[in-house]
Amino acid sequence: MRAEIAEQPAALRATIEDLLPRAGEATALARDTGQVLLIARGTSDNAAVYGSYLIQAYGGRLATLAAPSVATVYRSQMDLSGVLAVALSQSGRTEEIVETLAWAADCGARTLAITNEAGSPLAEAAEVAYLTHAGTERAVPATKTFTTQLAALAVVAIGLGANLDPGELRRAPDEIEATLAAPPDTGPVVSELAPDSGVVVSGRGLAYAAALELALKLKETCYLHAMGLSYADLLHGPIAVIDAQTPAILLAPSSGPTLDGTVALARRVTEAGARAYGIGGNERLAAACTATLPAPQLPEWLAPMGLIVPGQLLAEALASRLGLDPDHPRGLSKVTQTA
Repeated sequence: MRAEIAEQPAALRATIEDLLPRAGEATALARDTGQVLLIARGTSDNAAVYGSYLIQAYGGRLATLAAPSVATVYRSQMDLSGVLAVALSQSGRTEEIVETLAWAADCGARTLAITNEAGSPLAEAAEVAYLTHAGTERAVPATKTFTTQLAALAVVAIGLGANLDPGELRRAPDEIEATLAAPPDTGPVVSELAPDSGVVVSGRGLAYAAALELALKLKETCYLHAMGLSYADLLHGPIAVIDAQTPAILLAPSSGPTLDGTVALARRVTEAGARAYGIGGNERLAAACTATLPAPQLPEWLAPMGLIVPGQLLAEALASRLGLDPDHPRGLSKVTQTA
């Protein structure tokens, strides 16, 4: 897992350089559509959350997450004309996702796949396939396949007319590489988290996708009861679980409309006597938190790509501290099939 975390800059560069020139394919495919349906499970579903926020906030299109059971269990039929269905799967072999994309096409949707496997069933089922260039990922917890999916979704958003700078996307791997060259010291945070059995991981807006993914990584690698929540949802009741034995990890970009709320949440947590660990943000978030891990300096629309990296390093280090093998979590395999 640690080696694959380090491979992310190269994987991102290759993905971005291959897919950005193909943004026009998404433009043409979506020409007669107005909405986007994102189909995924697991880590890919967390990436889809990023795509949903990005397309809606910057592209002006409604973008929603699919419930694959509607297609595969209930076998409902609906009118999806005017919809671009985007299916994400690292392996391209998760039968439920392939079946749901085929269902969307039968219902009238145009179809695009994002996968790391050329020639996979998902790639073959879609009208357009955007292949990520993560290479082989041997550790069960996804790292480089997650960040390259974010890059592919950024290209989709650009293809759909989002007002985003492709140059900023091209520079993102350099910022992530700089962070990995001098990685944050996770040791103090790991020492404090090691006795805990639960943690709340929170972000809002685009950062919410990275919060969900970090929560999943902590569950997979450290067997923590990690709850991933938007901080808006957290304030509606679940904040009651945060106490001296259940800290919060708060993710935020260095600027943007969600930063102030994250700082306020950190203050509320620490003033209540609990611990708040920040990832990213700025000096105000650092001052409000018990401790912080710096993240790559990226504009808000790309921040999740950088915010997850310190989180991945934290999860891997904590698993090792707990005597666990982060590469082979119990009960998991690289490809998950669901009935």
